[in-house]
Amino acid sequence: MNQTLIIAGMHRSGTSLITNWLNRCGMQIGERLCAGSESNIDGHFEDVEFLKLHEEILDCNSLDISGLVDKKHIEIPLYQLEKLKAIIGIKQQLFEQWAWKDPRTCLFLDTYTKLLPNAKYLVITRNFQSVVSSLLRREFAYVDKKYMARSYIQRLAWTKFRRKRRREAFWHEHAATFLKIWINYNEEILRAIKKLQPDEYLVTNYAQLLENDNEVFSFLTGKWNLSLNYFDFKDVYKQELMGKAEDISDYVEDKSLLIKATYLVKRLNSHMRGSESFGGGE
Repeated sequence: MNQTLIIAGMHRSGTSLITNWLNRCGMQIGERLCAGSESNIDGHFEDVEFLKLHEEILDCNSLDISGLVDKKHIEIPLYQLEKLKAIIGIKQQLFEQWAWKDPRTCLFLDTYTKLLPNAKYLVITRNFQSVVSSLLRREFAYVDKKYMARSYIQRLAWTKFRRKRRREAFWHEHAATFLKIWINYNEEILRAIKKLQPDEYLVTNYAQLLENDNEVFSFLTGKWNLSLNYFDFKDVYKQELMGKAEDISDYVEDKSLLIKATYLVKRLNSHMRGSESFGGGE
């Protein structure tokens, strides 16, 4: 029987890092992978077939193809659903064990649990302060790059006088939006795993892997019988690529969102196994 691993986690949660580690351990994660970018120079490790199809579905629903949305119950048109079934069918014919990662997967977990009833789920978590501040830094970097491409005088005015104020305004403008997206993704994850048996999913994060990757590796190979070769997680981890968490509380006017997100963190942590390190992680 085919063994399928679905890697699910919000954008900027360390999914690329952990999928890279799984790839180094010998997991089949896709024939064509999405190239790296300025925000993820080591690569995204996303299967292009799933990525493009997810983008198509979002576009059909008039949603941002980045997947940075807080909409639930996104409709999958029949044409895209049949394409999805075809991709899965081909993967199952080609590989005894395979996995894929694309954060947008979290938006379609209901469909995947039906199409792949025997799949296992590796859920990657990261606290909302870290994720939201990472998204804010990344998106503001695009604004900064635009101004830094202008003339010398304009660049000087930007760096000396305008950048700091614009950054502050940008955070006030977008922090709540990104927090709502984090909430949506993690609510979808919790809703999905609630329907699964405890041995059908594993919730972890990069902090736990840094501390004891053997614990996760043993679960994958022992409990799920995946054929993998151990590779030290520390050899793929780069501290300089993992931004520090910044307190976003002052930028979110609706404090109920912060309360809701804090509650979700506790719920996610309650699904973690083993040592307390499963529950931390910036």
